[in-house]
Amino acid sequence: MDDYSEGAHPQILEALLRTNSTQQVAYGNDEYSDAARQFIRDKIGCTDDEADIFFVPSGTSANLISIASCLRPYEAVITLDSGHIACKEAGAIEATGHKLILVPAVNGKMTPKLLQKAVRSNQFYPHMAKPRLLYLSNASETGTVYTKRELTELSALCKQLNLLLLMDGARLGTALCSNKNDMTLRDVHELTDIFWIGGTKAGALLGEAIVVKKALAEGFVFHLKQHGALLAKGRIMGVQFLELFRSDLFFELATHANRMAQKISAGFELLGYKLLAETETNQVFVILPQQLIRRLQDRFRFYIWEELDDDLAVIRIVTSWATDEMQVDKFNAWVQQWTVVCKEIEV
Repeated sequence: MDDYSEGAHPQILEALLRTNSTQQVAYGNDEYSDAARQFIRDKIGCTDDEADIFFVPSGTSANLISIASCLRPYEAVITLDSGHIACKEAGAIEATGHKLILVPAVNGKMTPKLLQKAVRSNQFYPHMAKPRLLYLSNASETGTVYTKRELTELSALCKQLNLLLLMDGARLGTALCSNKNDMTLRDVHELTDIFWIGGTKAGALLGEAIVVKKALAEGFVFHLKQHGALLAKGRIMGVQFLELFRSDLFFELATHANRMAQKISAGFELLGYKLLAETETNQVFVILPQQLIRRLQDRFRFYIWEELDDDLAVIRIVTSWATDEMQVDKFNAWVQQWTVVCKEIEV
């Protein structure tokens, strides 16, 4: 149903247990958090003079703090209408006093043309909130990924329009490990002002790592404190990110999740079912008959993304670092079996 149903990768749990009894400085100033920051910088290919890294417990806190830290009260955020901050965070951004300017998605993504239109339509100053930040997700809400060319064009346009660029990285691991991806962490860092790396959906118990360019980093820690995200036991997140990034574990787990989604997606397509969006990461969006959906719900849990009519709906299936390939094979077998049964009933 999602990519955080399981607890944490065993290697991370073992690291937490191994380091449990050591005494450490609080509030993220411990040796594990410091080492994790350095390993993340090494993967990005940047120095501590280029960016600061802050650990927060959740994606909503990462988005809220990143946005609230760099906008004035009258400044607004441009986001796709399907963006996580627009429809999955209970109005957290609006609660900080910042207007959201909603834009329709194209294949789950923002385009330069739509961005320009959004800015032009919100320039009746001082009567309208001033667009100041573009919010993107990679992977997108429908699992698609931005190419380097797409992000480069958006980044250049943001500079031209005096907009900051924030990338939500809840599923950045699966985006970077997609067979459609041609970007590195360094590219993401260079083309955005703030981005964050999701740990919660990548095998950690909890935690996200916000990467902030130095020009915006001053005072950032005060925003963490004010919003309740500066954990006294910050070591808990430091240990986990250290384990994810001291090797290629972060990318290995994301690659596995993508491969399992590809296998499920291929099974649906083999049976003639239409995908709502091409499966590029670990989310599968497929259009199924309601009759088949009801049968699948008797045995499996998944999210009904959109009711199309009385006969058809879009469901979302999400794989994770912990998805068992044998279970995927069983799921595909059930889909095939019940497809035959449903067709026989129709006849």
